[in-house]
This record gives sequence, C-alpha cells and structure tokens, in this order.
Amino acid sequence: MANGTSPSRGKIFAGVLAPLALGVAAAVAIAWPQPTPPTVADPALAGLASTADCHDMVSIGVGGRGDTPRDQSKMLVDEKGNKLPAAQQGAYGSMWVDPVINAPLKDHEADNGYAAIYVEYPADLSSYEDAVTKGAENTIQVMKAIQASCPDTQFAIVGFSEGADVVRRAAMQIGNQEQNADGTWPSGDPSAVTGVVILSDAGRGVDGGFFPGAEDPSNPDGFDRPYEPGSGPAPGSGALPGTTGEFGYLDGKVASFCSEGDFACSTPDNIALIELLVNLGRQVNGDAFEREGLSPATGADLAQVIGRVALLALADVSANEGWMQSDETFLDVLIKVSDPKYVPNAPATTPVAADGSAPIPADRLANLAYLPEKLLKEVIGFVRSNQNTLAVIMSDPYDQTFGYNEETRDHYGHHFDYWDDDIDGQGTSTVEYAAAWLNHLAEQAKQGKPVSSDAEAKAIRMMAAAEAAEASETTETSETTPAPASPSDQANPQTSPAQDGTVPAPSAPAPGAPAPGVAPAPTAPSGAPSVAPAPVPGTVPAPEGAGVPAPTTGEPTPGQPTTGEPTTEQPTGTTAPATTTVPTTTPSPQPVS
Repeated sequence: MANGTSPSRGKIFAGVLAPLALGVAAAVAIAWPQPTPPTVADPALAGLASTADCHDMVSIGVGGRGDTPRDQSKMLVDEKGNKLPAAQQGAYGSMWVDPVINAPLKDHEADNGYAAIYVEYPADLSSYEDAVTKGAENTIQVMKAIQASCPDTQFAIVGFSEGADVVRRAAMQIGNQEQNADGTWPSGDPSAVTGVVILSDAGRGVDGGFFPGAEDPSNPDGFDRPYEPGSGPAPGSGALPGTTGEFGYLDGKVASFCSEGDFACSTPDNIALIELLVNLGRQVNGDAFEREGLSPATGADLAQVIGRVALLALADVSANEGWMQSDETFLDVLIKVSDPKYVPNAPATTPVAADGSAPIPADRLANLAYLPEKLLKEVIGFVRSNQNTLAVIMSDPYDQTFGYNEETRDHYGHHFDYWDDDIDGQGTSTVEYAAAWLNHLAEQAKQGKPVSSDAEAKAIRMMAAAEAAEASETTETSETTPAPASPSDQANPQTSPAQDGTVPAPSAPAPGAPAPGVAPAPTAPSGAPSVAPAPVPGTVPAPEGAGVPAPTTGEPTPGQPTTGEPTTEQPTGTTAPATTTVPTTTPSPQPVS
C-alpha cells in the first residue's frame, strides 16, 4: 500500500534502504513533498497565449519535483498554432518560482511589456536524468519558438531544485554553443538571455561563487546592488559534480545561489561512498522507491543498475593495462562509471592463439607483482576518500536539507532558506534579491537599453583566440633566420624599415595587424577586444592572452618588422641591442567575461 505524503515517508524510505536512500535524496535534489499547486486564477487565459504576442522580456520558470504544468489544454502555442511545452502565468502558478518571475508584472503588465511562463517537463524521479534532460530541451525549444516570432524579446531563466538542474544544463548549452555559418544559433541566441537564476545549484563547483564569470563577485554584470551574505559562499560543492561546467557566453549573467546546509548544492569533501550512491540514485526509479520501499520490483530495478555499473567498472579496469600500477582505486572507478553520462572506452583487442585460446600477455602477468601494493592503496584510498561519510550520515542530511511539514507548509530544511534568509541585515531574502534583479532587467528591456554584452562579439573573440592558438602552434615549429641589422639601422633604431630580401613579409597579414615596418597600436575591430599598444623601449610586456610567450633578450626596437618567429639572435660584429618582436597573427582576445 502506498504511503501518504507526509515528511515521515522520506524517513521511512531512508530507513529501509539505509545509506542508499541518502544518495538518492541528494541526487534528486528535491525529494520533498510538493504542496498542491495553486488553482488557476483565470482559466480563460489559457489557450489564448501565443508566441505571436511579443513582449520586451519573458521570464521562463522551471519548478521542482511535481511543480510543473500538466494540463495540455492550457499550453502555450507558437504562431502557427503548434503546442509548446509551457504555460503562461495565469494558466499555472508556483509558490516557489512565482516570487521571482512575477516581480516585474506590476510595472509592466499594463503595456504588455513583460510575460512569465512555466516550462512543462516530467519533473519526477522515475528517471532523474531523463527528466532534467527533457526539461533542458523544452526550455530551449520554448525560447527558440518565442525568438522566431519575436526576435527582439529578451529572456530570464529561473529554476529551483530539480528545476535548478534543468536551468543550469540549459544555460550551459546555450552559452557554450557554436554559431552556425548563416549566423543563427542552434540553441537560441545567447545574447537574448539577460539573466539566469539557479536556486539550489546541484552542479555548483567546489566553493563556487554566486555569480560565475562576473566582473564583480558580489553582483551580476550590469546590476550594482551587491549580494553579500555575511557567511559568504557556502562550502563544498553540488551533489552532481558531473554536471558542473562553464557558462560561456552567459558568464556574468548567471546567479548561482546555495544555502549552507543545503545538501543538494553544499556537499562536503571526502564522501566517496555517498557520491557513488548519488550516481546510482540518478538511475533508479526514485518515485517507486518512495512509494513502495524495497519491494521485488524496486529491488530488481536497483540490482539491474548495480550490475550494469559493476560490469562497466570491470571493463574499465581491464582496458587500462597500467591500472595495477596506478593510484586509482576501484571505488574511484565505480564513481566514474556510475555517472549516467559515462561513455566506455573501446575494448582493447586481445590476440588469439591458433587453438582459439587467449594467452595472458606477459605484461599482465607482471602486474601481479603490484598486487600487494595495490591492495594497500585500496585500503588507504577508501579511508581517505570517506573521512566525512559517517559524519554526514549521522547528521541526517535528508531532514536537515528537505525538512518540510506539509500540513503547516513549514519548510524548515535548508533547501528552502532562499525565501527566509537575511542577506543584508535588513530582512532581504535571496529570492527578493533575485526578483529585484529581474525587475531591473525588465525595466532595461522596456526602455530598450543594453543589458548584456553582445554574444556575437564574444563569438568573434573566441574564434580569434582559436585562430591565434593554431597560428602559435605553427610558429613554434617554424624556423626563421633573422636578418642582420645594417649599421645605419643600429645607429638610428627609430627608423628601420624592412628591405626586400631582408625580412620576408607575410603574404596575407591578419586583420588588424600593422603593416611591415610600422608598429602602431592595432585598432580592435568592432565587437573584438582591445589590443595593448606597442611596447615602449626598455620594456618587454607579455602580449595579453597570447598562447606563446615571446622570448625576452633585450630592449625591443620600435618599428622593427615582424616575422613568424621572435628574433633572438644578434648579427656578428655588431653591438646593437637584441630585438623582440611579436608574431604576425590575429591578436588573441581577452578572456571572455
């Protein structure tokens, strides 16, 4: 018989599965009872919402487990009438996400300049990976459909709990994509995304800050209001380290919030066994475990997952001929292969004798000599990597994180701190800060002001960086013979034009590169990063962002023509100072912010 929806259900489930349930709870990041969604304020609004109704800004909300629109008759449609996996605010509401994405409505609803919608996705634990992957796909699909109808619309994306994982993955995909040759973007134009809010970031890096890639670590780019809770960033990292990554074009536009004690985003170090259980939990049917406990069906599901992971681990060890000599433990291998995104290496081929037998290679037999040392490493590695495992289990992280009383709607777990914390000593919560940021973005969108750096310009810089790196590799392998400087050039280093046959000029100078014999500060093209001015005599500055540092052997000679290789030799019989020149390649851009 299925249990009720009280908080004790999670504890009973945890008691049945012992530590495994802890990993499942941490992995899903929202294994807490979801209150009944608010009733629809005006059902007549549903079915009328279309992407053809353009807005200055649209906020896309992604709720947690069970917090998603389900009624297919109330979904958003595109300009051709095709149904989209989203519902407009008014046709659905979320007590958790509403305070953020609804904040700008009071100032923009009258002139139709702002809209809030909710993405529909599985939002369950039948297969956590499938659910969040589908959520990220739906988020991008909805954004692209709106962009197709309203190319000037700007977006904010907000997610909490399981929805936070969805939003992180969608933002990483949008921010790290490559632009198509025709100028379009496969996952939507990243320059249109002006803000991303992640509440309880399970993919957060170790001791990660609040605003990844921002110029000021205390606030997102373009918003001067600081976010400086007295305790600083929460220690530890997200419960799903395999989902960690950079945001690319969206750096500086992302707010990743994590409350200390929220095990979903603030897990301590050295809990290897729990990491393994987290990965297993992402692949089992958590909903069935919560309803039934350890039943024949759920036990078979768990056994299938464990068996597959064990086989992958043995295959990984077998493919690594030097594994016995390495420091990698078998627990390390289990954690690696249990990641749902793990892709096994191609199996090594083993020679077969004429009689069909497969002889054991001599080097494999030699590995047996390392067995005693390997066993010692296994024991030491297990102890070191689990120093905090017992302490975490004893602290009851499930209740500490997901504590919730459905009858009183009392959310006492740290997973819900974002609505109740005080970040400035004046009672401002994290959610209120995020709402103020979205209101700022919506106001700028309404006024037509720029709110973020141009993604196309960032794409140009990234392409220039790749070209510069490739050219630098070519420069390292090429050999250039320096031409001896004439006495007149040595006497007057300010005027040393290139002579035919002395220094070969490049056949196709890179855009923005100085002409031979001239060394003015290059002018950066529109949208590209600025390039430092030419060095002053007596100094040898390192080119910013360059992939290959220029050797320094003396004072640079202004006006000296450039070559594909820095000049490091002096002509015999002269006393002229050595020259240091810069390779004639496209200047490397500043790091993308």
